[in-house]
Amino acid sequence: MFNKKGFKLLLIVVLVALTFSAVMTTRAQDSVTVKYVLWDTNQLPAYQACADAFTAANPSIKIEIEQLGWDDYWTAITTGFISGDAPDVFTDHLAKYPEFVVLEQLVDLQPFVERDEVATDIYYPGLADLWTKDGARYGLPKDWDTVAIVYNKALVEAAGIDPATLNDLTWNPEDGGTFEQVIAQLTIDANGNNGLSPDFDKENVVQYGFTPGGMGGGYGQTEWSWLAVANGFTFNNGTWGDEYYYDDPALASTIQWMADLWLEKGYSPNLAEQQGLGRSALFQAGNIGFVVDGSWMIGTYVASDFEVGFARLPAGPNGRKSMFNGLADSIWVGSKHIEESWQWVKFLGSADCQTIVGQSGVVFPAIPDAATLSLQVRADAGVDVSAFVDQANEEGGTFLFPITDWGGEISTIMTETMDSIGLGEADAASALKDANDEVNSLFQ
Repeated sequence: MFNKKGFKLLLIVVLVALTFSAVMTTRAQDSVTVKYVLWDTNQLPAYQACADAFTAANPSIKIEIEQLGWDDYWTAITTGFISGDAPDVFTDHLAKYPEFVVLEQLVDLQPFVERDEVATDIYYPGLADLWTKDGARYGLPKDWDTVAIVYNKALVEAAGIDPATLNDLTWNPEDGGTFEQVIAQLTIDANGNNGLSPDFDKENVVQYGFTPGGMGGGYGQTEWSWLAVANGFTFNNGTWGDEYYYDDPALASTIQWMADLWLEKGYSPNLAEQQGLGRSALFQAGNIGFVVDGSWMIGTYVASDFEVGFARLPAGPNGRKSMFNGLADSIWVGSKHIEESWQWVKFLGSADCQTIVGQSGVVFPAIPDAATLSLQVRADAGVDVSAFVDQANEEGGTFLFPITDWGGEISTIMTETMDSIGLGEADAASALKDANDEVNSLFQ
């Protein structure tokens, strides 16, 4: 028997269910997922915390973070451009983004910056400008880095070296200055002789004083740039310039001095060992006195099985010099969620996110107050990393990463050239002159 009351009740239930389902579907459709990738596993927790804070304030935007190793990272980015599934937002590098600009793969952020009145003068001087070209802006700064000496405290003590003196070393390409003397003192052969002894056997070394970690290609941020610029070298004729100076004798003498540490003197592992294991792995094996590395590697070195210290760079003929590099976050032009991606990038560049990153102590954020937090976090843990910050704050103590077109091609040319010098197959002066001609022909 047909029950009208029961039918009406059932109809009401169905209508309520359908309405609820429609509301939930609409909400689901309104919710957007922004894919964000980075390469540094040490930074992942801090940026996940930023993502959680961002989504809490913007419930309709979910941030999906993926971390990939350096080589896989850039392969995924470039192949993603081609296949159409690149991440919405990604951590960008100064060596890479000029090529992405040429390929028209990055969103110009300047209209968004102007629309939302986002301040770009809140960062360390010069960082925001690195990401601009012809009035367009392709990233907001996230952090900065300098380089400094990282030393094995036990080996320095065993050599009778006062760690405080490491902050006052000098260098020149003729005799290496006190920098080379300390390298020699920390180099020990199988008979216990150090590199300063006339009985030192360079063919039978058990402990090396120093390793640059490779030849450094065309930029040598951690390998040689800090020495070459301190020796008077300038990379090129300015940001977005069209002429390189790799044929400068100041660079040739620097590179030859560095290569001779293993080719002639036995103070460093040979190039094959350096490239095979890498700087940090060689150092953490415990038989390297010191290395020079970037501030982004602090956490890795602090986690060594022995106690490490950090010291200032040696002063060259032109003083202490460190490359001042900085990363930024860029938006892929093919993103289907450009507005939401911009909101995420804006947050990444804000004091709110950079304070979270600073409190992690992993890197130095681009905003000075947040960088001070990072310095304090390490100090509270008993680790003095002021060498990196002092270098950044020293007048004339930094130089900018060379940004030009043809970055990939320059890297290829210079990597091959530098390796030939490090292998002893070519002398620095002639090899660098030939390479410079080849590099500059790219701009003609």
